[in-house]
Amino acid sequence: MLLVTGGAGFIGSNIVASLNEAGRTDVVVNDLLGSDAKWRNLAKRQIADFVPPADLARWLDGRKLEAVIHMGAISATTATDGDEVMENNFRLSLRLLDWCTQTGTPFVYASSAATYGDRDANFVDDWSLEELRKLRPMNLYGWSKHLFDLALVDRVLKKAKLPPRWVGLKFFNVYGPNEYHKGAMASVLSKVFDSAKAGEPVKLFKSHRDGIADGEQRRDFIYVDDVVSVVRWAMDGSGKNGIFNVGTGKAESFRDMIAAMFKAMGRAPNIEYIDMPMSIRDQYQYFTQADVGNLRRAGYNAGFTPLDKAVAQYVTGYLDQVDRYK
Repeated sequence: MLLVTGGAGFIGSNIVASLNEAGRTDVVVNDLLGSDAKWRNLAKRQIADFVPPADLARWLDGRKLEAVIHMGAISATTATDGDEVMENNFRLSLRLLDWCTQTGTPFVYASSAATYGDRDANFVDDWSLEELRKLRPMNLYGWSKHLFDLALVDRVLKKAKLPPRWVGLKFFNVYGPNEYHKGAMASVLSKVFDSAKAGEPVKLFKSHRDGIADGEQRRDFIYVDDVVSVVRWAMDGSGKNGIFNVGTGKAESFRDMIAAMFKAMGRAPNIEYIDMPMSIRDQYQYFTQADVGNLRRAGYNAGFTPLDKAVAQYVTGYLDQVDRYK
């Protein structure tokens, strides 16, 4: 039996889908569904149980699990309730780590590229305590993830007992089916598709930094199928323990992504540029690009889907369908 926290969310539900497709139905989901149709992320899936967060500790008591895949978190980079974020992103992660340590259960968890803060290069996943302490996340979400990375690595250095298998994954800019409930945190592609299909121009942010053209803010966009592939690798125990970047290793612009969307729709690009809101200008990252060398050296050798191919798959297979869910 496997536990997937955040299993009704974006990445979590794609992990559940992958496990089902591999013949696994002994999957337990820990999450909250709310009232925003998030349940549809699991509507095509079979699970063994659904455990609300308030019941998780009691449910885990006395259990034996094959692995805990911890994707659950408050992931909004605009979150401002520090106590809520710390409880959900940091303290819950510590409790799960302790449980996996005590029971000898493999533990795979989601960290984030947001831990790096604002930088133009050097997205290297050196998880030594010395290097981690140099990171300066720009938002509460990134800081909460960073704190857990620090706590885990501190245990490594002190040679404290840990799960037999533990892997942290620093996800970069993930996009793909089942992200629709994320609202403002969904990918730009997901948010603009309907208006673009209706013939309206896609609005991208102007650049407010010298030397960078409008729409040329760049991200390491990675399709969710590739992320799931890395998670499944982390689960299977064939690689090393550690904290690894999960991106393609190639930064591409928002303009590139939207141009790929229009190409998949068979239309010429129709893009307008608007001022970036003052509320986010000081926290806005203009560049992210994962160094995936450590992931490769740890044993992950699958490729990553090129942006144009992944966007075409997302558009034609999901966004332009009546049923957009995986």
